[in-house]
Amino acid sequence: MIKKYPVYLRLFIAVCCVSIFVTSCKKDNNNPTPSVVAPKNLATIGLYEYSSGVNRRVFVNITTVGNNTGSYPSVFDTGSTGMTMDATGLIPAAMITANGITVPGDSVVVNGITITSKTSTITYGGVGGMTVEYGNLAYTTVTVGDANGSITTGRIPIFLYYKAVDGTTKQNLPAHSNDVFGVGSGVSFTNSTIASPLSYFTLPANVSSGFKLAMFDINKFSTTNLTYVAGLVTIGLTPNDLNSSGFVMHPLSNYTQGGYLPYISGTINYNGTTVPATLLFDTGTPSTTILENPSATSNTSSLASSSTVSITTPQGFTYQYTVSSSYNLTDVEKTSFSQDIRSIFSIDFFTSNEYLLDYTHHQMGLKNN
Repeated sequence: MIKKYPVYLRLFIAVCCVSIFVTSCKKDNNNPTPSVVAPKNLATIGLYEYSSGVNRRVFVNITTVGNNTGSYPSVFDTGSTGMTMDATGLIPAAMITANGITVPGDSVVVNGITITSKTSTITYGGVGGMTVEYGNLAYTTVTVGDANGSITTGRIPIFLYYKAVDGTTKQNLPAHSNDVFGVGSGVSFTNSTIASPLSYFTLPANVSSGFKLAMFDINKFSTTNLTYVAGLVTIGLTPNDLNSSGFVMHPLSNYTQGGYLPYISGTINYNGTTVPATLLFDTGTPSTTILENPSATSNTSSLASSSTVSITTPQGFTYQYTVSSSYNLTDVEKTSFSQDIRSIFSIDFFTSNEYLLDYTHHQMGLKNN
């Protein structure tokens, strides 16, 4: 049986239904705005510190190359561009001869590494201390880091070398003793295909390609073993890194060979002598800073202990240090002798300063700490 209601009651029910409908619609129109997620760095990894006498090194551990797994400590080098790796243990020994790596045709794929027939050499060091690597352009995936924290690249170009020769003694160096993880900006002089292995990552929105380097712990440079120091390298740069973290930013120039190399202009003062300079800050130089002076009275000379050296850049970065018998060793070279215009600051610079390279916007950041 259908139950009938009085007219006034039917009107009341209708008004309530309309009220409920309006309230419901109003609630739907007030959904909260989704929160904006702040850009985040891609990854942070640690490095290994080591010392031998006055020489100090930092290494990144490479744990996979193609299908190969192992432990390959490689020099973390802001002064060069591109990764180099000894072929020993990565490809069959029969492929490595005294004259090079055997590559049938244009390329061959071995253990997840594509080795091309393109050969060349890479030279490290300066006058009287050069090391030369001989090898091939190759492509592979690489795991940077280890169980303490790691990240794996996509397929990237590297330099796969079959021998490294000491320029002074002319002797071959032991296998994997000269593996280099070059994170400098620009491209390799050897092959413009090769750039920093940190420059190939796919990054989140609003994150720039590049890295920042925390200050090295001077107390962790051990002579007995490699000492792991967490959190030294941050990969991928957020707007906060570039604009609000205290770095003094310096634009990089575009060179005909090498592209946007990690060199900036500045002024150096040492013991009352002031010279304009092209500055390179190089984690791969283990002990002695080299100051270039076209007007130096001798080809090379060493600054005495207690000498002071200062840097000033047009952008406002300043830094001063004192030479001692074991830290901040410094030589002055006559430019016509060295044939190098760059004043190269050694790894000791990084025990007092933070460092940043922005591959996307071609700039370097420096920060006192």
